[in-house]
Amino acid sequence: MIALPMSLGFAAKKNAPLKIGDKGWKVKTVQIKLNTLGLKTPLTGKYSRDLEKQVKVFQKTHKLPVTGKVDDKTYFRINEAAFEKEGIHGVKGKDVVKTASKYKGVPYSFGGTTPRAFDCSGFVQYVFKKHKAALPRTADLQYEKGLFVTMRQLKPGDLVFFTTYEPGASHVGIYAGNGLFWSATSSKGVRLCSLSEPYWRSRYYGAKRVLVSGNRSYR
Repeated sequence: MIALPMSLGFAAKKNAPLKIGDKGWKVKTVQIKLNTLGLKTPLTGKYSRDLEKQVKVFQKTHKLPVTGKVDDKTYFRINEAAFEKEGIHGVKGKDVVKTASKYKGVPYSFGGTTPRAFDCSGFVQYVFKKHKAALPRTADLQYEKGLFVTMRQLKPGDLVFFTTYEPGASHVGIYAGNGLFWSATSSKGVRLCSLSEPYWRSRYYGAKRVLVSGNRSYR
């Protein structure tokens, strides 16, 4: 069992369980993670009877109260189980950061996926591929992977996301430590940026942890 950062979209206080009729990104997150676990359900963002059925299957399998509702404990366990399956094993964050730094100065090009030119998500995907780790091609799909972490919980190798040219997670970088991250920027290409820069601070969207080490979340 892995150790979860206590930041999975639910606050520290107890939240009302997700149930039939509820809508939103938390519901869609549950759907995405259950699909990862082989419990197929449409990615609608709406809590349907089909989703309730799959939640009950998960709860029964993991010896949780079988309510069909997603309370905090069920939500954490769903994310935990999905992360154990889809997380990247055997890769250290410091090594990912070291690889990212090798491409400093590579120019930016929208759609770029090679050292000739990168866009933000192409850069991230390429760096992780160097460690035989697969990530989706675009920032919004990369945001669907891993575990949510707060800014205070950030560790080297985590992914940091920003809202830039469109709503949601439309820009991504690789956290390097000390408030810095590597990013393929449209203005200066691949460079080391700071989360404290006004541009990034005002557009910060969230962070995800995708690395697993020794069957525990990389901490």
